[in-house]
Amino acid sequence: MAQSQKMTQAPTTASTSGDLAFMGELRAMISVLACSPGRVLLLALCFGLLIVVSATAYSQIVLNAWNEPFYDAINRRDVAGFMLQLQRFVGIAGTLLILNVAQMWLNQMMKLKVREGLTRHLIAEWLAPKRSFLLADAGNIGENPDQRIHEDARHLSEVSIDLGIGLFQASLLLASFIGGLWSLSTGVTFELWRVRFSVPGYMVWCALLYAGLASVASWRVGRPLIQLNAQRYALEADLRFALVHANEHSEGVAVYGSERREEAALVNVLDHLLSNLRLLVGKTTQLTWVVAGYGWFTIVAPTIVAAPAYFAGSLTLGGLIMAVGAFTQVQQSLRWFIDNSGTIADWRATLHRVAEFRSMLLEVDTIGAGASRIDRRVPTEERLVLDQVRIHMRSGTTALTQSRIEIRPGDHVLIVGEPGVGKTTLFRALAGLWPWGEGTIESPPAEQMMFLPKRPFISDGPLRDILAYPFSGGRFSDVELEAALGAVGLGHLIEALDRSARWDKDLTEIEQHSIAFARVLLHKPRWIVVDSALDALPMTIRRALFSEIDRQLPSMALIAIGSRDAEDAFFTTMLTLERTAGGLGNERVGSVAG
Repeated sequence: MAQSQKMTQAPTTASTSGDLAFMGELRAMISVLACSPGRVLLLALCFGLLIVVSATAYSQIVLNAWNEPFYDAINRRDVAGFMLQLQRFVGIAGTLLILNVAQMWLNQMMKLKVREGLTRHLIAEWLAPKRSFLLADAGNIGENPDQRIHEDARHLSEVSIDLGIGLFQASLLLASFIGGLWSLSTGVTFELWRVRFSVPGYMVWCALLYAGLASVASWRVGRPLIQLNAQRYALEADLRFALVHANEHSEGVAVYGSERREEAALVNVLDHLLSNLRLLVGKTTQLTWVVAGYGWFTIVAPTIVAAPAYFAGSLTLGGLIMAVGAFTQVQQSLRWFIDNSGTIADWRATLHRVAEFRSMLLEVDTIGAGASRIDRRVPTEERLVLDQVRIHMRSGTTALTQSRIEIRPGDHVLIVGEPGVGKTTLFRALAGLWPWGEGTIESPPAEQMMFLPKRPFISDGPLRDILAYPFSGGRFSDVELEAALGAVGLGHLIEALDRSARWDKDLTEIEQHSIAFARVLLHKPRWIVVDSALDALPMTIRRALFSEIDRQLPSMALIAIGSRDAEDAFFTTMLTLERTAGGLGNERVGSVAG
């Protein structure tokens, strides 16, 4: 509310701030492309495009000058001159055809390279260590990163190139034709109330006034489209996410018989989008009145402006056609902003979304910077130590009942706690994903450790690659892969090692967890930390897995976080996690899972 009031009281300041932010966003995107691996090719394409556009502008000047002798030959009924000018026209038109094809190819290639550079950069920043995890709970800006990277980056690349080329072409044509238009309007006298006078270059001033008025009108009418388009893209992403979410949980919806409830939720999201689109339609319609109105009048405006010179005898018929052509080119160049006002609003909205997303990616590492952090160290000897560790959450603080825990190779430790106590948060703290808290964690080097989250990650592709993840399937022999599958009760999948599928859909929850433990047997880590994954396995599979670990990995330390149901003679130590008062308060640091 305070912010809204401030903006109302000082619109000029808000507008200035918005313009400064826009320039900063534009510089940021340019810097991304300037540092991209394909910048040399992009510069070469840009240089080639400048040459082609310049040659096209020159050819258009030649074509406009051709009008004068061609129409003068028609006026004189000069057949020989008429045929000669037709021959010249074939050469000019052929040149323009080649240039148009070349410009189209260069245009598309530049779009491709800009999109490649921008998308590669966003993917790299998004998948920087731990960043995607932090971003997921960073608020609205962290929602739908897929759309920001895929759709927004694509749209920004394509519209940027189209607008940039159009602006350069319009500027070049303006500079090329304005001199000729000035000379064609020289020496024309007017009479008003019996006073004769002349206006040097009057057609130029008419073109400037005509386009200037149209530009001001289109900007005033079309400016709200910037914010409306930004809202539209956000709402489109929300609807897409809601549809995907409903589809992925179709089984649960069907079991609960909650189709009507989900329909109502989807319709609610759709209604918000439609409300925005209706506002867009209204503002676009208003803009069309301005753009189309000026567009239709443009059909006769050049002739009306050039007519005084023709009636005064300063221009021949060919000169009149040439003057009309020059005026049309000048005012069309000046009208570039008018014709593209809606596209510019769309472009600015998309630029803001992409730049905002990139800025958040670069700043997400500082989330919760004011909160105390757990001290992490690499031990001098082979062990894992938790010393006075207290993990801060928004809803409180969780800690082990023992103040100092020391785990050695071969130890099997079970950590239990009530639902919601913060077991998953402890898992994240051990994995280095959750830094907020007190005390010291001494953990072995990352290459010696393996972490199994509550929900195993199962990617697409051949099953052998799924088992070897994050490495390629060629890292392990068929014998090793088959042995790992057999050890976790998945021997029936041996024949499917080379089959590609949506394994997260084809495999049951138990099978997916079994795949995760098959990875453990393949990778043979020195240390493994498991978050509730053992709770999902039947006792028979669990006992078989414990037996294989004892046989194949006797020196591996296993820290299992879960419920007391996982208690087994396999574990040598059981620890308890408890919640206490305190925590992070309202500071945004991510969601808390128990």
